[in-house]
Amino acid sequence: MRFHLRIWRQADASTPGAMVDYDIDGITPEMSFLEMLDVLNERLAQQGERVVAFDHDCREGICGQCGLFIDGRPHGPETGRTTCQLHMRSFTDGQTIVIEPWRARAFPVLSDLVVDRSALDRILEAGGYVSTRTGSAPEANTVSIAPEAAEAAFDAAACIGCGACVAACKNASAMLFVGAKVAHLAQLPQGRVERTQRVLDMVAQMESEGFGGCTFTGACEAECPKRIHIDHIARLDYELLRAKIVRWFG
Repeated sequence: MRFHLRIWRQADASTPGAMVDYDIDGITPEMSFLEMLDVLNERLAQQGERVVAFDHDCREGICGQCGLFIDGRPHGPETGRTTCQLHMRSFTDGQTIVIEPWRARAFPVLSDLVVDRSALDRILEAGGYVSTRTGSAPEANTVSIAPEAAEAAFDAAACIGCGACVAACKNASAMLFVGAKVAHLAQLPQGRVERTQRVLDMVAQMESEGFGGCTFTGACEAECPKRIHIDHIARLDYELLRAKIVRWFG
């Protein structure tokens, strides 16, 4: 297969970037999208050119590092999968593919397709934890959790923090990410100690990082590779309102 690639190239955070065109052939349908970029980089290196920087780690759809904006969609044309699980059979031979980094003020470009997503880490650090004794893991049956609550918490915990929701949102909002993290812990007895302070701190941190507001268009849910449901945003709003009432009335 042969492709024409239009890739955002930017040497570093202080250097203006631009789209650069590349032609690549010899690509098989079984290759993943990242393997295709590996082939491109190998050829660029052989020609003495600077290789294309892009994030990746596990390449198994688990870690959330491989965030690329492909043909106008986070993670590419296939729904419910990360970039590393996208294969070249999803494209047409001879197709032009446009590849960009996440576009959000809170995700500044570091180099080419690599952005700084540490804003999500700081939101987690603000309240995404529980008070618990250290040491060996407790016996699972010692804490009673309703099956419905456990399943809902597990669904929220599936968020891998890739930032696709931010990239998909016209306002670059992180509400789906924060909603999933808050909903995960709010529905478990282990998360009750910090319940009120957690949502106040995480939302405050989210706002300070420069993420936009949510207008509930649903683009975040549609592009999430782990299919995190938009209901978690409603849960976040509920938890935030509850926390404010608790603070106001004690």
